[in-house]
Amino acid sequence: MKKILVTGANGQLGNEMQLQAQQNPKYSWFFTDLCHVDGGVAVVTSLDITDRDAVDAFVQENAIDLIVNCAAYTAVDRAEENPDKAMLLNAKAPGYLAEAIERRSGHLIHISTDYVFDGTAHTPYTENVPTSPTSVYGRTKLEGEQAVLNANPSALIIRTAWLYSRFGNNFVKTMVRLGREKQELGVIFDQIGAPTYARDLANMIMTAIRQGIQPGIYHFSNEGVCSWYDFTKAIHRLAGITTCTVRPLHTADYPTPAARPHYSVLDKTKIKKTYHIEVPYWEDSLRECLAEL
Repeated sequence: MKKILVTGANGQLGNEMQLQAQQNPKYSWFFTDLCHVDGGVAVVTSLDITDRDAVDAFVQENAIDLIVNCAAYTAVDRAEENPDKAMLLNAKAPGYLAEAIERRSGHLIHISTDYVFDGTAHTPYTENVPTSPTSVYGRTKLEGEQAVLNANPSALIIRTAWLYSRFGNNFVKTMVRLGREKQELGVIFDQIGAPTYARDLANMIMTAIRQGIQPGIYHFSNEGVCSWYDFTKAIHRLAGITTCTVRPLHTADYPTPAARPHYSVLDKTKIKKTYHIEVPYWEDSLRECLAEL
């Protein structure tokens, strides 16, 4: 029986992978995060993936065959003030995971981000477009990709964007809450991308596990394109929120410590052709998520 380790199990994607485990009992699953949780969907064991020796010991002692790394330092603005912490979790830790699984001739599925690009393009980013991150978060995630491939050349890296789910804190849940609390909201309209429902990404990961890991870098998000403003309007419409007016803001009206990509649409041609999948449209997936909130 293949043994699969999922790190960052308490996060959005990690929780979705716990649900995948329930549907795929033919695999032996191990879920870890910084703290132990017992009594949820799965038992989550404490593991500090920034501790190289601890990572190697866990992987070797449990004879892990495949790692799905869902852990990351995702506080984009705080990363500007804490670059060392971001580097440790986003760059060094993935390298430690890759080293450990390489010793077992296993595979690593590592989740990366659209922030590895500068966001100045006007057409969707393919995997071979040169990277040029403009934030600490983006730079550390790019270094994480490089560390993974250097240590485990057979790794599968999936870049994604605008992740949300019914778990944890995310844009969708925040806009639902604010829409019910406030009469007016200002939301950025000049940053363009494609939302990603974490459940769809978890489904993609399971497809790769079942079909077999095809090494390399791939892009995945839901189909379609929108701005944060459009996204918010759809959230409120589908959630039945009618008492809040949403007005568009320029990026310059809402300055943040970390620069955001103005355009970060990811081209999914490669992953669709490789794994023979159809990717759901973003509004359809949003409707699914909202139905569970």
